[in-house]
Amino acid sequence: MERRLPQPRKPGTIFVLGGNGTTLAVTSSFQTDKPQVVVSLLPLAWTPTGVAIGDLRQRVNVPSDTISGWLDQTFAPEDERSFIAPARDIDLLARIGWQASPPEAPTDEDLLNPEDVSEDVLDAFTRPPAALAQCATCRRACVRDEFLWNDRQLCAWDYHATVFGRRGPWRKEPYEDRHFETLPRVAYVATPLLEEIDVEPVLMVASFPEAAMRLLVNTAISQATGTAHLAARTPEGLTLLRERENSTP
Repeated sequence: MERRLPQPRKPGTIFVLGGNGTTLAVTSSFQTDKPQVVVSLLPLAWTPTGVAIGDLRQRVNVPSDTISGWLDQTFAPEDERSFIAPARDIDLLARIGWQASPPEAPTDEDLLNPEDVSEDVLDAFTRPPAALAQCATCRRACVRDEFLWNDRQLCAWDYHATVFGRRGPWRKEPYEDRHFETLPRVAYVATPLLEEIDVEPVLMVASFPEAAMRLLVNTAISQATGTAHLAARTPEGLTLLRERENSTP
């Protein structure tokens, strides 16, 4: 049997200068004949399902002789997620005048220094860039339209606390057909966030006909008379939530 040799990793075209909880700074050029380094700032959103990289980027010109100071100031150590690429690597790239042609949609294989990036951020490069928004409650970055309530963009944490919390649209009776048309719509339901508010998912149905999913949801509610339930619609189907027995609505 012929043994296949591993494919060599292609040369990276993006060097990660540094980052923190909201931004990643990258460059593809350390040309010695240019007085400035062109840095692209990529916005980040931390979600319960991982880190998302924004589809918009800001370009800034940083004087070549002050790049280290700029990084120290931009990615201050007070942020627990802050990091800066080793100064020796930056100096080496500057000395050789390294440059490359950056791709339109970078992946983890395009990174010249993946070892300097956390696993969470590195994993974000395996997914397409996302449109980001700002949570209307806490102002943190979130993925646009994943959690929308009353025309307000919310992060997963605030949506779960508000809509799936005690003031949410809970009910103790089965849903009428008209109620299914106005169920909360979410990108996903995060079980760890439900645990924080004494809520548990009791039914998840997907890839069923709509009528069958509604029947299953109402049957589950009917079997727990007097217990508060809340149904939410996800891209896959319907999820039924229930307040824990030790929780008071």
